[in-house]
Amino acid sequence: MNDPKDIKILAIETSCDETAAAVVVNGRDVRSNIISSQIALHTLYGGVVPEIASRKHIEKIDQVITEALKQAEMTLDDIDVIGVTYGPGLVGALLVGVAEAKAISYAKHIPLIGVHHIEGHISANYIENKELEPPFLCLIVSGGHTHLVKVNGYGRYEILGRTVDDAAGEAFDKVARAIGLGYPGGPKIEQVSKEGNPAAIHFPRAHVTGESYNFSFSGMKSAVLNYLNSCQMKGVEIIQADVAASFQQAVIDVLTGNVRRALQETGIKKFAIAGGVASNGTLRKAVEEVCDSYGAEFYRPSPVFCTDNAAMIGAAAYYDYLAGARSGLDLNAVPNLKLGER
Repeated sequence: MNDPKDIKILAIETSCDETAAAVVVNGRDVRSNIISSQIALHTLYGGVVPEIASRKHIEKIDQVITEALKQAEMTLDDIDVIGVTYGPGLVGALLVGVAEAKAISYAKHIPLIGVHHIEGHISANYIENKELEPPFLCLIVSGGHTHLVKVNGYGRYEILGRTVDDAAGEAFDKVARAIGLGYPGGPKIEQVSKEGNPAAIHFPRAHVTGESYNFSFSGMKSAVLNYLNSCQMKGVEIIQADVAASFQQAVIDVLTGNVRRALQETGIKKFAIAGGVASNGTLRKAVEEVCDSYGAEFYRPSPVFCTDNAAMIGAAAYYDYLAGARSGLDLNAVPNLKLGER
């Protein structure tokens, strides 16, 4: 049964290659979370093809919304708010979700809220950690983004650091392709790494100079490519598992180095991770160990809430709604939207 005060949100996420819809009540109670993945389709091309992604979203968007409402045992007449990702992401993919959300908002006369995709990832931590409230630190690691953020309040973020070149997930994809694992790179490198020696090859850990907590992964990716080329020229055997494990460890060392420094310098005792790469078990364990060493509580969403999903958008939309945020029917996709922008 729903309390009359409950805020029932239909959330839509189409920023990349997952068509997703969810029904979330009061920001933390997920009644349904439907995801139609395109991974198998894009694997044929070695990565996401934007035009194909957009067309697939058009095919699937009504289906996932219908299924989300069905699983939640609701209809559109029960929904109080529509939340939708409007950036960052692939512009064509974003437009499908935004257009659908605006149509429902107009037809049903219910508020529309455009949600920042990265805010959604951060908010995924609220779903399974009912006790988690700001302030806390959050490391967001995904295919397109690597951010270290101080969450000062719901919807209020202070960016401590970000990647200055490749995102960690992007580097995973490129290295996976180079060593013959294919797409998607992150899960495949994690799996192969279990058979490898993370200390077999030393790849450089880039440290960005200055006071910031910025990250850099481009040089590490180049070092892997140089190593592979050198082995081929010298006729040296390339052990795929060792390359994968050594690269993964180098990325984790860079990430945890800034986590350690942030915990030490801010004194904050709550730390969360988010984003697709945050489902990596080795990374989760490493960050948890750093948190334990500083006496900090460690929060992480289940893997299904790390990768792109609509439940996290519903969680973010709820707190935006409480703060009075509303979007008009002129809401548009913003593919390069930065965290904190509106």
